[in-house]
Amino acid sequence: MAKAPVLTPQAEDFPRWYQDLINKAELADNGPVRGTMVIRPYGYGLWERMQQEMDARIKEAGAQNAYFPLFIPQSYLTKEAEHVEGFAPELAVVTHGGGKELEEPVVVRPTSETIINDYFSKWVQSYRDLPLLINQWANVVRWEMRPRVFLRTSEFLWQEGHTAHATYEDARDYAARIHTDVYGDFMKNVLGIDVVLGRKTAKERFAGAINTLTLEGMMGDGKALQMGTSHELGTNFAKAFNTQYLSKEGQQELVWQTSWGVSTRMVGGLIMSHGDDNGLRVPPRLAHVQVVVMAIKGDEAVAKVRELGDQLKAAGLRVHVDDRVDTPFGRRAVDWELKGVPVRIEIGPRDMENGTAMLARRIPGGKEPVQITELLDLLPKVLDEDQAQLLRESRERRESRTSDVATIEEAAEAAIAGGWARIPWADLGPEGEAKLAEQAVSVRCLIAEDGSVPQADDAPGTLAIVARSY
Repeated sequence: MAKAPVLTPQAEDFPRWYQDLINKAELADNGPVRGTMVIRPYGYGLWERMQQEMDARIKEAGAQNAYFPLFIPQSYLTKEAEHVEGFAPELAVVTHGGGKELEEPVVVRPTSETIINDYFSKWVQSYRDLPLLINQWANVVRWEMRPRVFLRTSEFLWQEGHTAHATYEDARDYAARIHTDVYGDFMKNVLGIDVVLGRKTAKERFAGAINTLTLEGMMGDGKALQMGTSHELGTNFAKAFNTQYLSKEGQQELVWQTSWGVSTRMVGGLIMSHGDDNGLRVPPRLAHVQVVVMAIKGDEAVAKVRELGDQLKAAGLRVHVDDRVDTPFGRRAVDWELKGVPVRIEIGPRDMENGTAMLARRIPGGKEPVQITELLDLLPKVLDEDQAQLLRESRERRESRTSDVATIEEAAEAAIAGGWARIPWADLGPEGEAKLAEQAVSVRCLIAEDGSVPQADDAPGTLAIVARSY
């Protein structure tokens, strides 16, 4: 009788494969309240590395970290009409505290535009106070009707940036800088996902924004995942909260604003972009464990892997030493395969005699014996090769499964078949977008013919990317 696979094969049931992987790779569990999740140490380690890489880029763009309260007076959300309408179905509202009914209900933070603007209106007085560039790492709550771990949960972790500028042009350019230099660079060069950078349609914009820039990734099943967004808010929130500054000319002017964010949804995107039937595959630049050094059996092998682990750590690699020889080697190897650690170095008594180790590469697959003395020079090259391979595979999958079409019917057919479609926005338009929605197909973003981001929805040559999505 054939041995049952560790994971449900992707081709058989992709959603079940996704859940199997999260459970068996020990990434997360469902929380006790519907729609919540418990992120386990290995999964949280992935998020921590995402935070580190993103935080460095955000600070390079000039923003500083701060923190704002979790509870927001309900009246704040009503000040910007589009904003409250967009978030009303997802709000968690607290009406009692300390055993008493509150004088005013408070909302558990769904996003922080309103509370941050209340303080921006106090902090911004003069053009000298601008630009004001703030970021916070926090949790948010959006009551989710159809939860899925990492992808859609009622509580999730994220960063949200909020900025105020003196001019429309400065705000527009900063939102674009976050879109490309922070998010785009991180997702392509660290996550290894060849995302498409585009502009959301008016229907898909963030509630209260005048423009939303998005990054869309194609998952292993051909569906799209919105990986992050950067919004131009115009003066909508400035008007609602009276956020003004005294210009150089001595005039009171409204500030122009942006907001932008990415979340633990990126962990789900990582799984669905790079995972295979054997488990997760983690890009080396992201991995909090790039190399696991494993003792197969024997005290001498244990001593050797500990020594080698110290040497590799000293060389700047992120290393875990697995010297649990009281646990069967095969079981440990499968566990590390599931977790997607890029490289395993396996050493046993026979390897000790030959001065070799078995090098197992998770991303391309395969094993080969190598001299232990060569590992310090070899591993950085191997990790760079494997990082490049994941990005290349992501790009090739998207390009091979994206079709150029001329009609709404062809666009829907391509999306339902498990791919993306490109169609001129002039041939689709809002009416065509509404027809696609009836078939659970959406316009993920608008791009220019050369792949850049159009400055307006109706810019000549604008193309719509159409797909089913998570």
